[in-house]
Amino acid sequence: MRYKVWLAAAALIACLGVGVGWSYYAALTDVVVSVPVTVEVVKGDSFTRIIEKLQAQQVPINGLWFKLLALPGDGYKRVKTGEYELPAGLTQPDILALLLAGKTKRYAITIPEGWNFSQLRRAVEQNPHLEHTLNGLEPVALMAKLGATATHPEGAFFPDTYFFEKHTSDVALLQRAYLKMQQVIAREWPHKAEQLPYKNAYEALIMASIIEKETAAEPERPQIAGVFVRRLQQGMRLQTDPTVIYGLGTAYQGDITYKDLKTLTPYNTYLITGLPPTPIAMPGLAAIKAALHPDTSASLYFVARGDGTHVFSANLAAHNQAVNQYQRKSK
Repeated sequence: MRYKVWLAAAALIACLGVGVGWSYYAALTDVVVSVPVTVEVVKGDSFTRIIEKLQAQQVPINGLWFKLLALPGDGYKRVKTGEYELPAGLTQPDILALLLAGKTKRYAITIPEGWNFSQLRRAVEQNPHLEHTLNGLEPVALMAKLGATATHPEGAFFPDTYFFEKHTSDVALLQRAYLKMQQVIAREWPHKAEQLPYKNAYEALIMASIIEKETAAEPERPQIAGVFVRRLQQGMRLQTDPTVIYGLGTAYQGDITYKDLKTLTPYNTYLITGLPPTPIAMPGLAAIKAALHPDTSASLYFVARGDGTHVFSANLAAHNQAVNQYQRKSK
C-alpha cells in the first residue's frame, strides 16, 4: 500500500513537473501580442501594475512567469517610464526586452524653414503630447526660461524635425531647437566670406531670415544675398517686402499696398536704412550659408517672374524693364 502511495505521489510530481515545464516553455515561446497595442508606463507604476495594464489591453501575459522572467538583474525595477508600442508577434520575453530597453514611442514636431515664432509657438502649444509650461509667457520671460542669452525669440530656433517622447516639456523641445541654431551659427560664422557688412553673427542671422522669406529657390539664395549685401555696402535701403509684412503683423491683409510701404515700423526697409532689428523668420541652413557666402555679381535689384524665380538686374533701367515685363505684364 505504501509503495502505491509513493508511486502515485511520484506520478503526480512528474505530471506537475511536465505541466510547469510546459507552462515555462509556453511563456518563452508563445506569441501573446496578436494585434499592435500601446501601453503607457507612468512614474510610480509597479511591475504588477504594468502587467495589469498589459492584460487590460488583451495581452494574455502570465503574471507569475513574467515576473520570474524579470528576476535576473532585478529587471522588474528597471522598466523605464514612457509610452510603448508593442507590434504584433511579440512573446513575453520580447515584451520584457522592449520595456527594459526603454524603446518608447516617439512623436515628432516639424519646424518648417521660414516659419515665424508665432507659428512655432502655436504648433507647440497645440501639440497634445507635450507638457505645456510656457503658455501665456511673454517672449522675454520665455527665452529666459529656456536659458537663452537672446531676449527676442524670432529666428532663434533651427527649422528641423524634432522627435520626442510623450510628456516631454515644451521647454526641453524648444531648448533643443534653440541650441541647434546656436551650434549652426557658431559652426558657419567663422567660415564667412570677407568684407561682409555684418557687425556680428546675429546680423547675419537677420539677413538669412530675409533671404529665406524672399525665395524658396535654393540656387537663387546666394544671388538674393548678393543684392542685399551690395545694397548695404552702398548705403542703399533693402526695400524688401517680407520685412514690411512682418512689421505690419496682424494688420497685414494679404496684399501689400502703397499705404503699407509708407507705414513706418522698425521693419519697413523701404523707410529705414540697414537691417531690421531682429530676424523675421527661422532660416534654414541654405539661407544661412547664402547670407555668409553671397554671390559677387553686380546685381542690385530683382523682381519675381511669377514662377518662384527672379530676374536680377545691375541697374535701375534694366530692373524697371523687368518689372514692366513680369509685374505689369507689359513690354
